[in-house]
Amino acid sequence: MRSALVCLLLLSMALYCHAQLQNGFYQGKCNSSNVEAVIKQYVSQRFASDQTIVAGLLRLMFHDCFVHGCDASILLDGSQSEKTAIPNKTVFGFDLIDKIKSALEALCPGVVSCADIIIAATRDATVLAGGQQFDIQTGRRDGTISMASLVNLPRPDISVDNAISLFQTKGLNSFDMVVLMGGHTVGVTHCSVIKDRLYNYQGTGGPDPSMPGWYAWYIQTYVCPKDATWDNIVYLDDYSSLYTVDHSYYKQLVDGKGILPFDAEMAHAWQTAWAVSLLAGDWSSGFLGMFSQALVKLGQVDVITGTQGEIRTVCNSVNSG
Repeated sequence: MRSALVCLLLLSMALYCHAQLQNGFYQGKCNSSNVEAVIKQYVSQRFASDQTIVAGLLRLMFHDCFVHGCDASILLDGSQSEKTAIPNKTVFGFDLIDKIKSALEALCPGVVSCADIIIAATRDATVLAGGQQFDIQTGRRDGTISMASLVNLPRPDISVDNAISLFQTKGLNSFDMVVLMGGHTVGVTHCSVIKDRLYNYQGTGGPDPSMPGWYAWYIQTYVCPKDATWDNIVYLDDYSSLYTVDHSYYKQLVDGKGILPFDAEMAHAWQTAWAVSLLAGDWSSGFLGMFSQALVKLGQVDVITGTQGEIRTVCNSVNSG
């Protein structure tokens, strides 16, 4: 029964193929260099010294693709660019993308897009953290528009209904959404984001009743004290697998230990609870396969190819002239 259900879910996540994206797009186009191997080398070096880069790149990719498509618009500098939007002020990994771009420009100028670097680097980081190896399609071009006013990302307290509607505008269904939230397995938030949920849920003066009492007490006492003068980090997954891409995040949700308001609701809402329960089951490899497919599907949202856009010389600025 479960295998049949998994097959149906995989079909529901069926990937469409963009006409001008393809596997191995850069093969033979960067002199004698293997573009994806170069990207992997730099990601591996960073991962060896900083495992938080996995969360950083997953968030960077999501925030790029969800706004104006996967066109590296999030990388552009400017007084009113996407970077300046409040949800993007804590995004990191820009320096790694810039470093990879610089190396590739030295090998084959004007060939590899910043948009493709984001996709490939995120794939490599995910695999290094325990994710399943998977192929990506490349051939994206870089966008030239980046406006903070266009940033419309799901908030930590968005309702499941509204989140589903938002994901649907990107061609992603509710199951894609639940699977992509699996990126929270390496994610963090801050006490300021969940303060109301801990101390004044919906104006009640107490914690969210859907959170187990002992767990609320633990977070209040040891992680986010009410009168703390610092905005502490709160991990979204079990401490035993902070930097591992696995399905333990869903187990946290089923046990009532979802940290973000949206995560907690996702575990109970009728549209998503069944998927959370399924992914929390004892089949980690099933989640890993679905997560990789969901990332590929996300990476195909509103891409530009062919003669659209440009191949930037540097990732934080459009080409001059």
